[in-house]
Parts: sequence; C-alpha cells; structure tokens
Amino acid sequence: MGLVFRCLSRLPLAVLHALGALLGWLVYCGSATYRQRFRANVAQAGIGWAAARPAIAAAGRMTAELPWLWFGNRHRPRGSALRWEGEELIAQALAQKRGLVVMTPHMGCFEICAQAIAERFMTPESPITVLYRPARQAALREVMAGSRERPGLATAPASLAGVRQMIRGLRRGEAVGLLPDQVPPDGLGVWAPFFGRPAYTMTLAARLVQQTGAALLLIWGERLPRGRGFVVHVLPAPEIAPGASAEAAAATINAAMESVIRRAPGQYLWGYHRYKQPRGLDIGAAPMQEG
Repeated sequence: MGLVFRCLSRLPLAVLHALGALLGWLVYCGSATYRQRFRANVAQAGIGWAAARPAIAAAGRMTAELPWLWFGNRHRPRGSALRWEGEELIAQALAQKRGLVVMTPHMGCFEICAQAIAERFMTPESPITVLYRPARQAALREVMAGSRERPGLATAPASLAGVRQMIRGLRRGEAVGLLPDQVPPDGLGVWAPFFGRPAYTMTLAARLVQQTGAALLLIWGERLPRGRGFVVHVLPAPEIAPGASAEAAAATINAAMESVIRRAPGQYLWGYHRYKQPRGLDIGAAPMQEG
C-alpha cells in the first residue's frame, strides 16, 4: 500500500481532488446507510441542503488528498499551496510558554493543520503532538505510522500513554492537537448537546487545559477549489474555567465546534457517525432525544 500512496502522491493536487469528488459521490450514491446518516446529520444541524451538498464531494477529496499530504513534498515547505489566517494567535499563545491545545472538527483538511503548525512554529526538539487512532487495516497502519511523523510533528496514540505524552509536551510549553468531535470509547466522555442532540463527547481537550493551564485555540484547514491548496484558519476559543464540570466543558467545546462548522458546512464530514453509542456503553444509559 505504501507504494500505491507514493505513486499517487506524484499526481497534482487538482487531479487528486477531482478523483476524490467522484469517489465521494460514488460512496454517497452507493450506500443507503451513509446517505441517510449524512442527510439526518445535516437536518439535525439545521443546515440548508444547498450549503451542505458540497460536503459529499469534500468527503472524497479528504481521502484522495492523503497521498499528497503524507508523501508529496514531504521534506519541503508547502509554499503557495498553504495560506494562513490568524497565525498570530498561535505565535502569541506559544510565546506564553504554558502550552497550547488546538482543536479542529472533522472539517476541511484537518491533516494540513498539524503539518502547517509544525512547519511554521515548531522544531524537532519542540514538536506539536497530535492524537491519532491507528488504522484497523495492517497495511494502512504501516503507511500511517511513518507518514505523519516529520520534523516538528509527533504523534500520540489514543491511549493512556498517549495522553501522558501530550501532558508532558504541554508542560514543556509545546502544542498538542486533537479532534474533539470524535466519539471516544465508553468511560472517556460525557453526554453533551451537539447541534441540539446528545452526543457522547470526549473530555480530554478540557482536561488537558484544566490540568496544565494551557492556552486553547480553534483551527481548521479550508480546502480551496481546483486544487489551489489550503487556508489554515486560526480562531479564538471559549474559555474553559478550571473548576468547570466535565459536562459543562464538553458543552462549551461542542458549541465551539458548531460555530466553526457553520462557517463552511460544505466541508464538514456530515457522514461521520457522530451520535453513535460508544463501545461498551449500555444503550439504556444514553439520554433520550426529545421529540
């Protein structure tokens, strides 16, 4: 699989995105379950179909661009393929030397965010550490293992060891990144509203901030049309009080994710099973949605 990814990485980003758009529509048309979940999540959020419809192709582009992100120009700056909006917020937070937590939803090109921060602000001795879940397929897991790590960028597994690695990084004044709208395993989250419906939400982001005093920012990578690259948007995040409960902090983070998603609903991963039951949870413990 690594050879296939390396070959694909030589294609222009515009070609990969065109192939990805076709892939997104094939998956949408070919899977009734995916299609129903996609439309149900859009309706739950109160997003108009015209605004959300581009996300069908965007989901395919997200997959098709991975070879370019993981292997293309790996040891060279992204150059004209990358622009920033709000990068001064990251510079200011890192200058405080108290650590930085950056959060992004499953939206746009979230892979480019960590790469951009690593390239612009970090060093091999002081990297940004991103949380990840190893792929279930062995071949893809091997590809991911080495492709994401690069100068200024380290990865941490979604485990207790990975959390400890992130805490150590924050206490050294480094940055960590995660996707807080990812459904955590049972026991590692709480129920909090997400677009008006209870969703099992990770508590890790808030705990990292509360335990280390780190700064918190929102970030997302806008995918530009016709393969013209990406814009990394950095936004202020709401304050999470040191004494806030897990439920209150999760609700605050979910509201922040909603605000980012509403900026560009055509790039959110609406097909993601955000409202699923976490593994091992008794379905009777899940709060019932009214109506």
